[in-house]
Formats: sequence, structure tokens, C-alpha cells
Amino acid sequence: MPVTEPNTEPNAVFSLEKVYIKDVSYETPAGPRAFLQTELPQIGVQLGIEHAELNPTQGVYEVVLAITVTAVREDKTVFLVEVQQGGLFRLQGVSGEMLNKTLEITCPHMLLPFAREAVSDFIGKGGFPPLLLQPVNFEALYEQKLAAQQAPAQPAQA
Repeated sequence: MPVTEPNTEPNAVFSLEKVYIKDVSYETPAGPRAFLQTELPQIGVQLGIEHAELNPTQGVYEVVLAITVTAVREDKTVFLVEVQQGGLFRLQGVSGEMLNKTLEITCPHMLLPFAREAVSDFIGKGGFPPLLLQPVNFEALYEQKLAAQQAPAQPAQA
């Protein structure tokens, strides 16, 4: 059922049509040796957001939240999980800055719980304690992206 978000145009439509895993990869390069050590690995998390308009007349967009989790111990990868959590969203009556904010903030925020569960499941099924990803401030990431795009290029120093 379409939901009209507050603070948008009266005829604006925002709905989540489908959630799916677009791509997933899990690796344990050290194999069973990874379970013999007791030292905790260092965990690194990287995020990425991509979106594309699939059907302009219907206002259907695909948004993909990519999460990569790498566990490293003594410069060796213990495990690596990559999840691309996809979603199909219907956005009508929204344009310009509001459309960009919706695609880069609201949509990934809605996909995060699904991606978080997938990452935790794969790590747990790999034999490691499940990992709970921390909440993400997509608004701050969006502001950083805008600031980086607006910053003048720094001249190379000789």
C-alpha cells in the first residue's frame, strides 16, 4: 500500500515494492586455522549506495546498499562478507533534491535491517560469532558526499 510521507507534495508516493539480495559473497581464506586462534580480529566495515531509475513512467527505482565486512588478524584475512541488499522503490511526485535525499537516505535506511541480518547470518554460519552492525547515519553520509562534490579540487603541490 503506497504511503505518502509527511512534508512532501500532496500527491507524492513512496513505497517499498520488493526487498532482495542482489549479490552475496563469503570467504574464510584461513580455513579451519582461523578457529584455532583466540585473539579477536579487527573488523572493518565499508558501505556503498547505488541507485538507478528502472521505469521512469512508473517511478520505479532500484536502490542497492552494499556492505563489506572484513575481519583481519595479524595482517591475514579471517573472513570477508560482501552483501548487496537491493530494493525496488516507487517514488512519484518527488523530484530534485528531495528525490536525491530519498534515494540516498530514506531508501538505504529501510534496507539496512535486511543487510544487517544477512551479514550476521553469513558470519554466524561461517562458524564465527554473529556480528551486529551499528546503526548508520545516512543523512551524515549524504552531507559528506555533497561537501566532497562541492569542494574545489586541491592543486598538486610540487
